[in-house]
Amino acid sequence: MISLSFLQHYWWIIVSILASLLVFLMFVQGGQSMIYSLPQNDTQKTMIVNTLGRKWEFTFTTLVTFGGAFFASFPLFYATSFGGAYWVWIAILFSFTIQAIAYEFRSKPDNVLGQKTFDLFLFLNGSLGPFLIGVAVATFFTGAMFTLNQMNQVHWATHWYGLEALLNVRNLALGFAVLFLSRINGLLYIINTLDNEAIIRRSGKALISNSVPFLIFFLFFVISLLISKGFSSDPLTGTITIEKFKYLHNLIQMPMVLILFLAGVVGVLFGIGITAFRRSFSGIWFSGVGTVLAVLSLFLIAGFNGTSFYPSLFDLKSSLTIRNASSSLFTLKTMMYVSFIIPIVIAYIWYAWKSINNNKITEAEMNSEELKY
Repeated sequence: MISLSFLQHYWWIIVSILASLLVFLMFVQGGQSMIYSLPQNDTQKTMIVNTLGRKWEFTFTTLVTFGGAFFASFPLFYATSFGGAYWVWIAILFSFTIQAIAYEFRSKPDNVLGQKTFDLFLFLNGSLGPFLIGVAVATFFTGAMFTLNQMNQVHWATHWYGLEALLNVRNLALGFAVLFLSRINGLLYIINTLDNEAIIRRSGKALISNSVPFLIFFLFFVISLLISKGFSSDPLTGTITIEKFKYLHNLIQMPMVLILFLAGVVGVLFGIGITAFRRSFSGIWFSGVGTVLAVLSLFLIAGFNGTSFYPSLFDLKSSLTIRNASSSLFTLKTMMYVSFIIPIVIAYIWYAWKSINNNKITEAEMNSEELKY
């Protein structure tokens, strides 16, 4: 007999995996944020846009899948966050919408807005998308200003409707950490997929200049998280209380998660380091796997071990946990059977990825190619 508790934990793991894959795949956004600073001419810019453009749909599809899985498994969070902090989510969705438009029409002949406008769209999505997603995820730890009534209707306690998250230093730190991590992964991906010595050389230099702020913001967020108070949920009564060093306790009490987190950090640092010392080699897969493991670990300590994954700073008892925010036993069980096809989907994505990346993009290809972004 499959219990409701098992399914709640199962689906939090699934959502966490999707979130970690999304953060890795935002290397597309990271690369887009550098289309003005990295290339030296229009041909090089076209090469960068096209190597990223061949993967943008993976990121977009993962974002939609992540949102759909979160909505189906934990609908109360979806209703609370989108129903209250909607300005943040509107900004995120808007940035991804203009990205899709840009890739569709950037190189179309006689487009009305012109290529420079679509380049600006790509830059805005590349800069705002990762940053705002990082800020939104940080509220899983820092909390939000909402309350729920007996009918689970949300009331937001400020007139900023989610934008007040931008006033929290820890939220900003994670936002910038995700942005610079996406830029790092974007640079590693560009080095791995382009056959252009000038771009590779400039990417190597940019890798160092982006790694320093990433480490500063990431370490600030992690250290402040481990020494901060957290929101604990009683497993029997569901009562929410404030606990000192809650997230540090979660890591200690879940040693497997701690190992995953440390392995993830080492993977990212190794990917950066090996590329910095060997410019002809890209550590994208070390950094990519490290990104997935580190983000997965953060999501696990946010939701597991009796922790509120969406705390309310305005009304503590309205805080959301995987117990009180989940769908019914029937819904979660039905979705669990559907989720068994995920390995097949992942295998297809891997096959498509390898097929697309069989050959590196060259300058000659961009000059002769008619169908390009």
